[in-house]
Amino acid sequence: MYLLYFLLWVIFNGKITLEICLFGLVIAGAVFAFTCKFMDYSIEKEKKNIRKYGRFFQYVCVLVIEIVKANFQVIHMVLSEREEVEPALVRFRSDMKTSVGKAFLANAITLTPGTITVLLEDSEYVVHCLDESLAEGMDDSVFVKLLTELEKD
Repeated sequence: MYLLYFLLWVIFNGKITLEICLFGLVIAGAVFAFTCKFMDYSIEKEKKNIRKYGRFFQYVCVLVIEIVKANFQVIHMVLSEREEVEPALVRFRSDMKTSVGKAFLANAITLTPGTITVLLEDSEYVVHCLDESLAEGMDDSVFVKLLTELEKD
């Protein structure tokens, strides 16, 4: 949070000078101290969040890679001379505990071309896949593993 306050200070000033950085360090420290005292925040929560940032960045990178790979699969499916596409509805359950994790998984599935999350109830997902080949391994995907790790932190 401290780094975020400092970064906002620099962005709002519009330029980087030694004076702006020094004032920014002091002001970000004061705002961070206020946040810790009156908004039930602590340095321990800060450390926990910093560990999550690395995993979240890894999740975003994997999401982008999976979107690109799925784009090529769908392009190949559309342009190939295969006669019929066989759509499928897939049901699976996840072990996610938080509603945020469940929503992130549903959004990751929907952002990936060829798949749409139709229903999310409790921990059960119903996903429409453009073809049966896109449905393979959905319940044990990379997204599920990364988001489960993010929830543990």
